[in-house]
Amino acid sequence: MSAQWDILGLGVVAVDDLLYVERFPRPNTKTPIQGQERQGGGLTGTALVAAARLGARTAYLAILGDDALSRFTLEALEREGVDCSPVLRHPDARPVYAVVIVDRTSGERTIFYTTAGYMPVPPERIDAQLIRRCRVLFVDYTAGEGGLHATLLAHRYGIPVVADIEQERAPAMAELIPQVDHLIVDVETAARITGETQPQRMVRALARPERACCVVTAGEKGCWYAERDAAVQHFPAYRVEVVDTTGCGDVFHGAYAACIARGASVARAIQVASATAALKATRPGGRSGIPTWPAVEAFLNSAVPVPRE
Repeated sequence: MSAQWDILGLGVVAVDDLLYVERFPRPNTKTPIQGQERQGGGLTGTALVAAARLGARTAYLAILGDDALSRFTLEALEREGVDCSPVLRHPDARPVYAVVIVDRTSGERTIFYTTAGYMPVPPERIDAQLIRRCRVLFVDYTAGEGGLHATLLAHRYGIPVVADIEQERAPAMAELIPQVDHLIVDVETAARITGETQPQRMVRALARPERACCVVTAGEKGCWYAERDAAVQHFPAYRVEVVDTTGCGDVFHGAYAACIARGASVARAIQVASATAALKATRPGGRSGIPTWPAVEAFLNSAVPVPRE
């Protein structure tokens, strides 16, 4: 069966209300809002949009409702070219809702969120034929038992799995993590999983011969990765003027998955993902700031990653 999609995503989408302030306030103080906007967000939702902007054919599998937030979510994804035909409906289902406070001085963000109404897709609702129609399956930690089931189906059909495991203690993650072909985790999560304090050792603890690649990301310090049981490599971050880091990790995941779906090497996927996330950091908004492929290509032709002291 020929692939209909480059990436099928199974995981969380969110509606983000972003509030921009000069500096994040101290407790018991007030600060004026300098700007605000509503955007789609969420680990899988943002990863799929990032991949779509790089030219990948993407689709989303989830359970959503008929409420205003669900409609906003679907409309936002479809505008980006994400195929939402696999989405299931339930009257009580909702996307995650988040309020994101962006510190304009540092570019860093603080997220307040609620998962009330979020419904992961259960294993029995996952159609194996959907999995067969993609080149890469993308799952995040919220997918739970459904994510594990989809991963095992993907392996049955020889389809690689890229995963974003932000909460290693979430349901089914202990079983899912060993099954992931391309495991990408931030340095804080990797430290909790492995008990190590150095990124190189975290990668070595998570790498295994049957795993295509393990990546540990560390923001402005770049990322460390290893293919199967090869030596650990470091890829420095690109130096940019940071405006807003909202969604940068999700963008990295989506760009990486897009490259793997198109047959790129791991080294090339790391390079493109790092550049895409760096460009995102120079623009406000979790999704609105995601660059297109021409912008990433131009950046790659002019920028050089530089290690930070």
